[in-house]
Amino acid sequence: MKPLKQFSIPFTGLKIGKHQFDFDIDNSFFDAFEYSLVKKGTLKVDIELDKQETMLILQFHIKGTIVLDCDKCLSEFNAPIEVQERQIVKFAEDELESDDLEIIVLSKKESELDVALPIYELITVSVPYIKVCEQNGDGQKCDQEMIDRLKSLSAGTPEEEENNDDDPRWAALKKLK
Repeated sequence: MKPLKQFSIPFTGLKIGKHQFDFDIDNSFFDAFEYSLVKKGTLKVDIELDKQETMLILQFHIKGTIVLDCDKCLSEFNAPIEVQERQIVKFAEDELESDDLEIIVLSKKESELDVALPIYELITVSVPYIKVCEQNGDGQKCDQEMIDRLKSLSAGTPEEEENNDDDPRWAALKKLK
């Protein structure tokens, strides 16, 4: 992930206390992740790193807009997002996996922290499950022409299909009820 090198925070030279880091995210950030739900967006990430003797506490604040595809009319729309989350980084002799999603475990040999993946995960988790222009967008209405076209191509309701008995075999089967 070479294009994400700027998302590394060198923490070894920092004094104990709070430090501020700012990152700008654009389309190239999402291009670095192969199967990303989000392909476009403009976001600002503010990270407050609180360095303590045994751990790091990261406060993420992500704000901006991402471009999503509407599940109803299939058009693109801008969806505003704002995320505030905390992440804890602990140090161990060797890299261990943590069961707690809020804790990252780093080796004591590490000198910098890559925050690209946590930022990507926070943005991806904030994407709504059902993406509709009118509900999640910035006031944009669904494309009425596309909705009308989808309605004309969709199958009829069960009542319409029941009334549309052109095949006499169905009439014979209905008599068996």
